[in-house]
Amino acid sequence: MSSIRNIAIIAHVDHGKTTLIDTMLKQSGLFRDNQTVAERAMDSNDLEKERGITILAKCTSVQWKDTKINIIDTPGHADFGGEVERILSMVDGVVLLVDAAEGPMPQTKFVLGKALKLGLKPIVVINKIDRSDAREIEVLDEIFELFMSSDASNEQLDFPIIYASGRSGWAVKDLNDPRENVSALFDIILEHVEKPESEPDAPFSMLVTTREYDSYLGRVLTGRIKTGTAKINMPIKVMNIDGKTVENGRVSKMLSFIGLDRIPIQSAVAGDIIVIAGLENANVADTICAPEVETPLEAQPIDPPTLSMIFSINDSPLAGKEGDKLTSRVLRARLFREAEGNVAINISETESTDSFEVAGRGELQMGVLIETMRREGFELSISRPTVLYKSDPTTGERLEPMEEVQIDVDEEYVGSVVESMNFRKATMTDMRSTGAGKTRILFLAPSRGLIGYHGPFLTETRGTGVMSRIFHSYGPYAGKIEGRRNGVLISTEDGNSVAYGLWQLEDRGQMFIGSGVAVYKGMIIGEHNRDNDLEVNPLRAKQLTNMRTTSKDEAVRLTPTRLMSLEQAIAYIQDDERVEVTPKSIRLRKAYLNPTDRKRMSKKD
Repeated sequence: MSSIRNIAIIAHVDHGKTTLIDTMLKQSGLFRDNQTVAERAMDSNDLEKERGITILAKCTSVQWKDTKINIIDTPGHADFGGEVERILSMVDGVVLLVDAAEGPMPQTKFVLGKALKLGLKPIVVINKIDRSDAREIEVLDEIFELFMSSDASNEQLDFPIIYASGRSGWAVKDLNDPRENVSALFDIILEHVEKPESEPDAPFSMLVTTREYDSYLGRVLTGRIKTGTAKINMPIKVMNIDGKTVENGRVSKMLSFIGLDRIPIQSAVAGDIIVIAGLENANVADTICAPEVETPLEAQPIDPPTLSMIFSINDSPLAGKEGDKLTSRVLRARLFREAEGNVAINISETESTDSFEVAGRGELQMGVLIETMRREGFELSISRPTVLYKSDPTTGERLEPMEEVQIDVDEEYVGSVVESMNFRKATMTDMRSTGAGKTRILFLAPSRGLIGYHGPFLTETRGTGVMSRIFHSYGPYAGKIEGRRNGVLISTEDGNSVAYGLWQLEDRGQMFIGSGVAVYKGMIIGEHNRDNDLEVNPLRAKQLTNMRTTSKDEAVRLTPTRLMSLEQAIAYIQDDERVEVTPKSIRLRKAYLNPTDRKRMSKKD
């Protein structure tokens, strides 16, 4: 093999990225003609398919002519963006995939902005060009605007354009060209993306970019070889970002990406992206290198976790009815296995043997972990997220995590967004018009103020606003932020809710449950109209009588209930409340189910 190219693909959900990659894999001759290949091959995770987000960075490769092309799929959401810069450091070019009808979506700005900042030169692919509502000329103008607003250089603005239909299996430089295959895309990648800079004769060194855990291979580390050649069984050491040696060992297992598979290899050269397994202590941002290397490779430090939650076993009266993973031993093993493969999550023990503190970067990231676990059969009790404070080493002042928040919103909603952010102790740092009636606002906001804001934000902007967040720094404590103002309705009984009982309670607040739903003492069944909690009986039935009346029985018509997603439920609860998560249900409850215990604990506080 004479050459290597490393590229990352940036695309909004449903713009056809996975379909196009499927086509590239097939047309590169990777698969046999009769081989069955799953559609959307890169989306291996069910949650990724459902939520329309890339959670895990993935690598695949194709062979075109005598060149190996490594293709990396990038996470686009800020909660999973801690590794984006490191992932992009492995590549020498990016492909921006845009739907010919929808145009560039604001969600792509986060990763594209990072790529442009690193000096990467993009290739633009306008996909789904054969749609009846395709508007390629307007979309091209919108892409230019996106690049301009992302501070692209003149060189980056001079990007090549490819028109494609991933589903039909063709890509062309000019719409008048024959629409036969995607060779034009392959050729432009070879032509436009530079070969990786490397020093083949220097000692071996590689920066660890991602970390996973494999039940067979153990700790799996992916990165690009910066210098030299890696060979099986060669002696190596691991250095952290400060240059301290954390581990010595050998290359016992080395793999390369061939199509969708990871294939064992004997050697790899500078510029290639490989996987090394068998090391026990190596981490993301560490340098794996030959023993004689003394200076670690420059790396982006790992962003610190900004919030934590308590994960406990489910101890409600309904525990064990839906899940099969119920013990603290199984929960502990699962959480520590997650921490082994996810560098953004830290797990620590608590005073209770049945609960664990899980620290991460954001509500979405936590929500994805919880959703994954419930699908595996876990039953959990989840606390309200709390931010992780620090102390100033010199003054002893309390510091809290601050996030840079970028909001793109229609001009008519600017006022309500600014008001909401001010209420959450955010400071506006910039506001400018981006054209087409859109405004971009930048804030510096405390992380705790943003907990639970995503839902109200979408309501305020009628679903048109886009908010991206990224950790900025630790700053001075911003003061008290008001939380939920309303109290809750708490069940006083165990059993199944009755329509008549719920109907009688409707003037007290909004219900979270309908009739015939299993409830228990201490479970939250609705939101009170007032600011205090109220204990109610949802099992109350209409008293029967043998007296005849001329009037007909009054029909019970319940107001539609307020159903919450997992993230909404986590954002809604207060410190003395929990979210009960099972494979089939999401319930809200008080931390202490017994009213006497609740009163005693409230006096302690």
